[in-house]
Amino acid sequence: MKKILITGANSYIGTSFENYIKQWPDSYSVDTVDMIDGSWREKDFGGYDVVFHVAGIAHIKENAENASLYYKVNKDMAIETALKSKNEGVKHFIFLSSMSVYGLESGVITEKTEPKPKTNYGKSKLMAEEGILPLANDSFKIAILRPPMIYGDGCKGNYNSLIKFANKLPIFPNIRNKRSMLEINNLCKFVIELIDCEKEGLFFPQDDEYVCTSDMVKGIAEKNGKKIHLTKILNPFVKLAMIMPGCIGRMASKAFGDLIYAMK
Repeated sequence: MKKILITGANSYIGTSFENYIKQWPDSYSVDTVDMIDGSWREKDFGGYDVVFHVAGIAHIKENAENASLYYKVNKDMAIETALKSKNEGVKHFIFLSSMSVYGLESGVITEKTEPKPKTNYGKSKLMAEEGILPLANDSFKIAILRPPMIYGDGCKGNYNSLIKFANKLPIFPNIRNKRSMLEINNLCKFVIELIDCEKEGLFFPQDDEYVCTSDMVKGIAEKNGKKIHLTKILNPFVKLAMIMPGCIGRMASKAFGDLIYAMK
């Protein structure tokens, strides 16, 4: 039996993984620890085979006041957790990073694409990676995941915004874009594979097919018993918004631009 510790109690991904893996109670034992109040530093990590570190700051508007919080939580705490795991005999550490380390709002990411984060979120995640990776050795394997947007029931962030659009708008732009995304259950399956095979290195999990934002919004609406009409009449306005400077351009590109991991 594999003993797994999820560092990040009550997080969406941590809770989803904990519930998912309960299907195999004879194969996996899962505990969670809250990372907010600092009491995790007193917990003994000894006896766990795997630590899955999902704790982090995300989905809050970045500003000068909260900038330091990203580095304190996403970088410093992640590195400290990895070091504690290693020192207390854990053999496998899985760190949840992000596609945001590339700093791209559109384009194709390949094995040659260099990370150039633009946000505090992306920068703090990349700095955490850089602090964690040197800890790896023959007895302490490290797997780093850089997933694209994760979606599923109860998910926060960008997916939650799409749900609001789907439930409120009668029409929506019909833009034929491509986005790499990752359904929460597919992420859980992937993490189980990492654990079972004790895999180490850098990983880029995504769904088998790219997602079109317009089709996703329509699908969400239909799932919730709503009707939404996709129309190309709005497309010129969307394309104009995508080239505008500032926040509007970034938001439009994030929603309707192409941003994918190459399938290979």
